[in-house]
Amino acid sequence: MRAMLFERAGQALRLTDVPTPRPGAGEVLIRVSACAVCHTDLHVVDGELTRPKLPLVPGHEIVGTVAELDQTVGRFRIGDRVGVPWLGWTCDACSYCRNGQENLCDQAKFTGYTIDGGYAEYTVADQRFCFPISEIYNDVEAAPLLCAGLIGYRSLVKAGNAKRLGIYGFGAAAHIVAQVAKYQQRGIYAFTRPGDDEARKFALGLGAVWAGGSNELPPVKLDAAIIFAPVGALVPQALEAVGKGGIVVCGGIHMSDIPSFPYSILWEERSICSVANLTRRDGEEFMALAPKVPVRTRVETFPLEEANEALARLRHGKIQGAAVLVPKPDSA
Repeated sequence: MRAMLFERAGQALRLTDVPTPRPGAGEVLIRVSACAVCHTDLHVVDGELTRPKLPLVPGHEIVGTVAELDQTVGRFRIGDRVGVPWLGWTCDACSYCRNGQENLCDQAKFTGYTIDGGYAEYTVADQRFCFPISEIYNDVEAAPLLCAGLIGYRSLVKAGNAKRLGIYGFGAAAHIVAQVAKYQQRGIYAFTRPGDDEARKFALGLGAVWAGGSNELPPVKLDAAIIFAPVGALVPQALEAVGKGGIVVCGGIHMSDIPSFPYSILWEERSICSVANLTRRDGEEFMALAPKVPVRTRVETFPLEEANEALARLRHGKIQGAAVLVPKPDSA
């Protein structure tokens, strides 16, 4: 099969032929129809996440059809359409797994990081960590739901019942979360790159009641803020934007260092929390909720062999919504 292979940090992915994987115990072989491109992929190829398997096929927002399965698989049949997220395997035995915190499992494996992912024509996945996809979405539309949607949803849950919600970094996750937040009758305050008028218009078009630069303060105090941009300097800015008892949720797996800040902007029971990975329960809840909203994803497609171009455009903030890689329709 064709795959985009990551071999060294800072080096472009290489299009190559590799053996088609075979499903092991409890696994399914998936013919990839679409794989969204995530900021986490950038953190991997840029060397900011430092422990990938090498060589690696990146990609963890995968939609495809089951082409082959191990005899122990009972959840799916050949031909079923499934989605594969970032969390690819957990031990189900440690204290975290037993307490409903499998996202913190010490032995966890991650799609497109420690397990080969979806920048390829085929991939294998543990049946336990695959999700059925609603028929209202085509393959390309569904792909961003598998990370931008799931991590965005977990971040939104961490924000509690906030009615005035700030969102910093209006990319793939934000454009999905904004739709869910509006459905839940929350007010959305969007913070974009300073001077990025297109991003501001994009946010307002999705129902934001206010949109401004990430260096600005909103017209009212917020109940909570979610930071999707991997910029540590936004944490103190978000703390200044939230009111008493407000929470700042850091929704990314990687963030630059947070600068020091005065205790006064944390005082009055403001808090900061991070979001680590996701759980199967997050997936089940969000994949049931998305069609009810209904969440509509804005996507820009790229052929599989143009993965480097998609990553470059994402790196420079040139993608509105989500980039999605699509293997050629006649690939086999």
